[in-house]
Amino acid sequence: MKRNILIVDDHLVVRTGVAIILKNEIEGIEISEAKSYHEALSMISNTLFDLVILDINLPDGKNTEMIAEIRSIQSNLKILMFSAHEEEYHILRFLQSGANGYLNKLCDEEIIVEAVKSILEKGEYISNDLKMKLTEVERNIELINPFYKISNREMEIVKLLVMGLGNLEISNALEIQMSTVSTYKNRVFDKLKINNLVQLIEKYNQYYS
Repeated sequence: MKRNILIVDDHLVVRTGVAIILKNEIEGIEISEAKSYHEALSMISNTLFDLVILDINLPDGKNTEMIAEIRSIQSNLKILMFSAHEEEYHILRFLQSGANGYLNKLCDEEIIVEAVKSILEKGEYISNDLKMKLTEVERNIELINPFYKISNREMEIVKLLVMGLGNLEISNALEIQMSTVSTYKNRVFDKLKINNLVQLIEKYNQYYS
């Protein structure tokens, strides 16, 4: 079965190099390339892909919002973030927002192949070394601010709840189903280890007032 992979990077040398490595080492794949986030969205809207290798620092990129936007077009598309920088705090935000893995552009060829194979077969890839670093970062940040574990979308819900909006009003404001609002709300309560809206407001004011 052929697997379609989209490489999104604004540098031609990077796109070409990764494409050559993958074509030489992985059978049954079709490689497409996009030089910008805008071009990538257009291609994803018209072609089914199994994996997108997405540069974190695209000039027209939208940070972690890219993940939700891509998934709104193809919900099952795997996303491997690609960057020359290994700042654990930044990487963690992308993974919490739904990315399936992270790959450093400066890694060896065999790591690139391993990462792509892992995501295609298992649905995720994070090196053991990075996983240990991220665990430590997450532990330390959680002690400082428990809202760090809340995703960007969940944080939107939190702010609207704190403003006094109900589920129906949030549903209309964000153009999502009421059941979806409830799902996000329950996730937030679980992550923050709280049981009701009063506790949410108290905790939010504790860290953001």
